Amino acid sequence: MTGSSIVWAPWLPPWLLLGMAVVAAALLAFGLWRRARGIGFRALFLGLLLLPLAGPSLYREERDPLGNIVLLVADRSPSQRLDLRPQQTEKALEDLRTRLSRLPGVELREVTVRGDGREGTPIFSRLRDALGEVERSRLAGVVVVTDGQVHDRPEKVSGWPEEVPLQVLLTGRPDESDRALSIEAAPTFAVVGEPQELVLRVTEQPPLPERRPLRLLVRRDGEVIADTRIIADTSTRIPFTLEKAGRTVLEAEVETRPGELTTLNNRQTLFVNGVRDRLRVLLVSGLPYPGLRVWRNLLKADPSVDLVHFTILRPPEKQDGTPIRELALIAFPTRELFELKLGEFDLVIFDRYARRGLLPLVYLDNIARYVEEGGALLEAAGPEFGSLLSLYRTPLARVLPGRPTGKVLEQGFRPQLTALGRRHPVTRGLAGAAADEPRWGRWFRQIEVETKAGEVVMTGIDGRPLLVLQRVGEGRVAQLLSDQAWLWARGFEGGGPQSLLLRRLVHWLMREPELEEEALIARPVEGGIEIERRSLAAEPVELVVESPSGERRTVTLRPDEDGIARTRIAAEEEGLYRIGDGERMAFAAPRPIAARELENMLSTPEILAPLAEATGGTVVRLSAAGTPDVRLVGSRRRAFGRGWIGLRDRERYVVRATSRTPLLPAPLALLLLLATAALAWWREGRV
Repeated sequence: MTGSSIVWAPWLPPWLLLGMAVVAAALLAFGLWRRARGIGFRALFLGLLLLPLAGPSLYREERDPLGNIVLLVADRSPSQRLDLRPQQTEKALEDLRTRLSRLPGVELREVTVRGDGREGTPIFSRLRDALGEVERSRLAGVVVVTDGQVHDRPEKVSGWPEEVPLQVLLTGRPDESDRALSIEAAPTFAVVGEPQELVLRVTEQPPLPERRPLRLLVRRDGEVIADTRIIADTSTRIPFTLEKAGRTVLEAEVETRPGELTTLNNRQTLFVNGVRDRLRVLLVSGLPYPGLRVWRNLLKADPSVDLVHFTILRPPEKQDGTPIRELALIAFPTRELFELKLGEFDLVIFDRYARRGLLPLVYLDNIARYVEEGGALLEAAGPEFGSLLSLYRTPLARVLPGRPTGKVLEQGFRPQLTALGRRHPVTRGLAGAAADEPRWGRWFRQIEVETKAGEVVMTGIDGRPLLVLQRVGEGRVAQLLSDQAWLWARGFEGGGPQSLLLRRLVHWLMREPELEEEALIARPVEGGIEIERRSLAAEPVELVVESPSGERRTVTLRPDEDGIARTRIAAEEEGLYRIGDGERMAFAAPRPIAARELENMLSTPEILAPLAEATGGTVVRLSAAGTPDVRLVGSRRRAFGRGWIGLRDRERYVVRATSRTPLLPAPLALLLLLATAALAWWREGRV
């Protein structure tokens, strides 16, 4: 490819050359006025005199053409996977690749927009990144294959490359309809047991002539909590409460519309984290002993616990003649604590408490009933539990798992985990418990019991039960059959995991989700879902995984020796996955669809048409016209027509070599000058 042009390199300063030209023109004008002979030869002579002084040359360039760059943007957002749009997109892309490959000097660069984030379909964000990587002077055009649902379109075309048309190939059908359910307001955190509200709205696209009530189902962790009616284009408030701490899944689903584009946006999923209000614990301590402050310090250090602590320093039978007015003690509020306000506590702890006539049996019966109805009780036993003053000789016996034999064993021993204890979340993974002989300090007292129920997770002397856990009715009970845990806190013989053990024990009693024995958990991870199942059973279990589209598959989990089984599964669909083991359900949305993407999934030219028109491009619906032809057009021509779209031919090149050839070499100019002078002299000499 070559190019040529005439260039000038004056031998004299331009002002002097211009002055000479003016003088020559004046002389010629005077000659014309006087009708002088040979004026034409004189003009030719003056021209041949001035022209060589201007230095005309023929400038030639050897050029290597630079190709035109075309950006081809493929919208792969969730809305582009509906109906015929995937097939339309693939066919359009293949046709465009073929037709662009036939155009000389066209360089194709493809951009893919996934639209998997919270901001919907960010086509122009990706376009800005792509434009920053190309030479804009070579950009011939931008072709976008999309359904028109773009969520970051700029309001103005400022910043768009000049003379670069935006051509939009629209997928989808022109007569689509859809019904969309959206969440207008919802909490992300909520206090367990407190009333909350979910605000939902249904949008009809396009609106129906009749606004009839639509059935709406709301589920909490798979359980239906609301079956009501909702009117399109109105806000509906759904009350709900959280029943547990940790994550709760709320699902809302509205009935389908006949012939609608998709049912993906007929349901919405919300994850709400339940938090417990400050947990109230009632700690009743018996006679002072070295471990008296262990429980108090542990519970006081927990910011989530509101502790009420009473220590029985002066039981009713103790009489020493000291006047009541001189005692710095308060009366034990038995009726207030164990009748009026017992239900306000999440846990009651008896620390070496014995029957001393302080609590009437009716109050102890209240505690037993409180446990059966969902409360929690911890008996930290001392020698008193094996005596006639034992709490087992009260109505509490019906909820306590261990019956005292009357023996108090006093000899050194190291607490050990049972096989069940190695799997139970209260005792699983305690530091120092891995070896056959635990690497922690000894205790020196244990109260012997016969277990009539419950789960023994720790043993002491000769394998006797040391820590027993039991579920009673709706509540939970634990018995720690030694008062020597404080030795670990003091670091005796290296100490032990006293703080972790007791903290877990307390929070298990108060239903901490992380400490549930039987749990099924699903977590989104890169590329899929991680499933974790905790169980006290050692047998493999089969899980049923249901994808958002309703497809089901079975996954087998085999727990390890700690009772935990884990696996990962691929998750290729957008939306909520449900995992069940027959008793429990877990939910995960590893690829959630952006709320903006679900609001409107109809194919539309309205969003991109103004920008396409402003840049000289157009919008073509593929379902009506098919893939248009592609042409290269000049900068002043229209960039679209019937059945075709245009790309600007930018005609860019790089110069490989140059040459300059004088048009009037000095010898030739001198010869012509002399010849012209002779002709002028000859003409003037004729009569």
